Amino acid sequence: MATRDLAVFLRSRRDRLLPGDVGLPGGGRRRSPGLRRAEVAQLAGISPDYYMRIEQGRGGHPSPSVLDGLARALRLDDDERDHMYLLARAAHAPARRRAEPRVDPAVRTLLAAIGPVPAYVLNGRLDVLAWNPMAAALFTDFAALPPRHRNLVWYAFRDPRARELYGDWELMALYGIAQLRGATGRDPDDPDTRGLVEELMASSAEFRALWARHDVRGPGIGRKSFRHPLVGPLTLNYVSLLLPGPAHRQFVTYTAEPGSPEQAALDRLAATAGQAGAAPAGPES
Repeated sequence: MATRDLAVFLRSRRDRLLPGDVGLPGGGRRRSPGLRRAEVAQLAGISPDYYMRIEQGRGGHPSPSVLDGLARALRLDDDERDHMYLLARAAHAPARRRAEPRVDPAVRTLLAAIGPVPAYVLNGRLDVLAWNPMAAALFTDFAALPPRHRNLVWYAFRDPRARELYGDWELMALYGIAQLRGATGRDPDDPDTRGLVEELMASSAEFRALWARHDVRGPGIGRKSFRHPLVGPLTLNYVSLLLPGPAHRQFVTYTAEPGSPEQAALDRLAATAGQAGAAPAGPES
């Protein structure tokens, strides 16, 4: 499975590049607009035959020097390079079948302590594991959803309220899929992650199209726009921080500049929801 995923990922990165992007002449007829296998092999410093075998899932476990050469040749960013390494390593990694560890009590205390700042905890595939009341007021009542549907990618594609809430639904969906793709690289045989992908592949043509891009993205910092049914349009700053430990969990907060209209909207949301200073919600998972 992992060697096949690595092969598909490399093909997707090759197809997106033009010869001019990597300093090669673009003459001659091409079956597709992307680089030829021989061109990638040349740029990576490996034989065309070996690269062909890697793209066909027959290349075994490429060495770090080969992977570094491919990362340079295909102009991979840091997230994409890490994902490629995970796919290459996962081909011989032992299967992991352990229960999801609980959210640390100290993290839950932090969720409560930050008061009217919307915040939640995600795992690698973007399941919402714990949240404070303001996060529920901003997004949706996570407690009312079945546990398997407390997932931001599922929410984006399967809950019609998400398209009304997100000011730029397409961008948010793309970012969510890119993080979900990273989760498949870290643990390609995880049944819950595979099950989520299979469900969305079967139910959404938009998901299938975006999933086929093989984009990869890690946690980050940015701005996200909302069209909230109670307080109207607002754009908030978000920060996604990786928590200590091996579970690749994120602590995500949404804030506004003090004195801004966005902060006033958050204050109204807190007052309307009656949640200022309330204890954090979320299952003890």
